[in-house]
Amino acid sequence: MDDLTHIESLAGALIRSLASGERRKLLRQIARGIRASQSARIARQQAPDGEAFAARRPKKDPRPGNHTAKFLYPKGAAEPRLVLMKSWVHDGPLLTGFDIEVGGIRSFFWDKIDRWVPVTPEEQNKGAGKFRRQGRIRQKAMFRKLRNGRNLRADATDREAWIGFTGRAAEIARVHQDGLSDRPAAKAKPVRYARRVLLGLTVAERSTVLDQLLIQLSSSLARKNE
Repeated sequence: MDDLTHIESLAGALIRSLASGERRKLLRQIARGIRASQSARIARQQAPDGEAFAARRPKKDPRPGNHTAKFLYPKGAAEPRLVLMKSWVHDGPLLTGFDIEVGGIRSFFWDKIDRWVPVTPEEQNKGAGKFRRQGRIRQKAMFRKLRNGRNLRADATDREAWIGFTGRAAEIARVHQDGLSDRPAAKAKPVRYARRVLLGLTVAERSTVLDQLLIQLSSSLARKNE
């Protein structure tokens, strides 16, 4: 048993002496502080022990289509839009490219395309901008959406504090936390992901929590002795 574990045992016994409302307030404050700390650590791409997350697997960029695509979108709409797209790529579930009508880069779900339409010679040669990828996904930090306030939550009762992911985010987080297999897309083959520990107390967080507990307990005892 390390020194922090021994102190935590003492703190746990002392905190039970606080009134229910006071405990709930303190534990909620602690939970939210840890949530912010965990989110910042995930943004740094680090596990609780300080190790860097395993890097993404190398991924080849899809080759842009060398012809104009024309299709009705989306499937099932009363009046689907006719889309004319140049310099596009089929990347996983998405078709992304330069939408001529909009005049910019747009993405469409491949399985929601209603039907393909023949392209005329004039449309095939119609001038338009080019699709340029805005930076490869592997160059960006992982879990940017996963760690936001909507997905990474924190709260407390008068008995415990908790930090965790909710909904679909919890399923995704579990795959990475335990290094499990999952499908990157609905029709894709399962892939085993590297283990990347997202949640877990660091030594600094444990120390900060104990400081908060001791400050609160000292204040509470002082008020009782007045």
